[in-house]
Amino acid sequence: MNTTEAEQLSAAAPLRVAVLGCGNVGTEVVKLITERGDDLAMRIGRRLELIGVAVRRPSLPRPGIDAALLTTDVDSLVRRDDVDLVIELIGGIEPARSLIITALEHGASVVTANKALLAEDGTTLYAAAEKAGVDLYFEAAVAGAIPIIRPLRESLVGDEITSVMGIVNGTTNFILDKMDSEGSSFAETLEEAQALGYAEADPTADIEGFDAAAKAAILSSLAFHSRVSSADVYREGITEVTAGDIASAREMGCVVKLLAICALTDPDDAGERAVSVRVHPAMIPRSHPLATVGGPYNAVFVESRSAGRLMFTGPGAGGQPTASAVLGDLVTVARNRLRGAAGPGESSYAQRAVSPIGEVVTRYHLSLDVADVVGVLARIAQLFADYGVSIQTVRQQGREADAKLVIVTHRATDAALSATVDALQKLDVVTQVTSVMRVEGE
Repeated sequence: MNTTEAEQLSAAAPLRVAVLGCGNVGTEVVKLITERGDDLAMRIGRRLELIGVAVRRPSLPRPGIDAALLTTDVDSLVRRDDVDLVIELIGGIEPARSLIITALEHGASVVTANKALLAEDGTTLYAAAEKAGVDLYFEAAVAGAIPIIRPLRESLVGDEITSVMGIVNGTTNFILDKMDSEGSSFAETLEEAQALGYAEADPTADIEGFDAAAKAAILSSLAFHSRVSSADVYREGITEVTAGDIASAREMGCVVKLLAICALTDPDDAGERAVSVRVHPAMIPRSHPLATVGGPYNAVFVESRSAGRLMFTGPGAGGQPTASAVLGDLVTVARNRLRGAAGPGESSYAQRAVSPIGEVVTRYHLSLDVADVVGVLARIAQLFADYGVSIQTVRQQGREADAKLVIVTHRATDAALSATVDALQKLDVVTQVTSVMRVEGE
């Protein structure tokens, strides 16, 4: 920075920033704003001034952060008329929703990483930002440092996106990758993930798919210009994935991943297309780009009419990667504020309906414990035919009491497959349906 530039920046009034929350991500954000002040000022065209950091416990040691900035009075902080930019990193629904709306109403642009809130009530936040004429940016809400929100919201806005499929939860990807590479069980791999800090003490949001479902709702809303909430997302977690499922996938040349799958359906009789959005474990071919994504990494695979296939991959969580996404948004909203402009708001003009899971068409992998008697294969094959599900391959393992059938189907609706499974469980030659898993990515 030369002398003239420094003088110009020093003479101009700084943009004043408030940070709500000072956990791992919040701490990194505050440090980056402080340590990279000159560089950020040059990129924005104005200095940033931290005026407050809202915390619950100000007595906790926070090395590198000025204790004078800490406050527990978060409501007063967001109501200050001299705040230009608010960064919300509290998480959850309340009080985050009320605080963001208050900040917007008082004229501050907001950067947030709150996927749960955006997935549940993003419409309310969009409306408040539009009414105030300010920005609401949230790149860090999905896939950490991976730039996926802005491409969907801006770069690809002139294209028609047909599908978004991704690994958007690092915890589950770490667990499934370890189960595949080392042959370990779900329980022991989860314990290792917790020891390494990849999984929380209560991992429910990750392993039951709630975290991925919130991200899928955000991605599908942006990709298909329709309002999709987390309640619209069909969800299954990975707790039922066994070492046997992993082994079966390997025999098929596949790997098991927890996938968020967002897609436009085929046109109906009226030419209308709905949105299909779901989160569940699935087998995908090892040749698929997503199959190579290991450890706690995330990846999103986008298909569109004109741009074709695009892949975004990188660290999907953690303090530094997520802080990087937050800072990127902060620079953008700061620039917009200096220009007296606002970035894109909600785009829901398409108003597409969300199709039920029963209408999804894909392939399936089933494992059955059966009686080793004459005619069992014929009876099971006839039952599949009765429900309109075509069998692609069938393999028998073991004999007598330990007989097992592994069946892979051709493409069928989820409703037809579910009806088939219900009927199988009532068949006297079937001891147990031990596993049902979708086969995707082909």
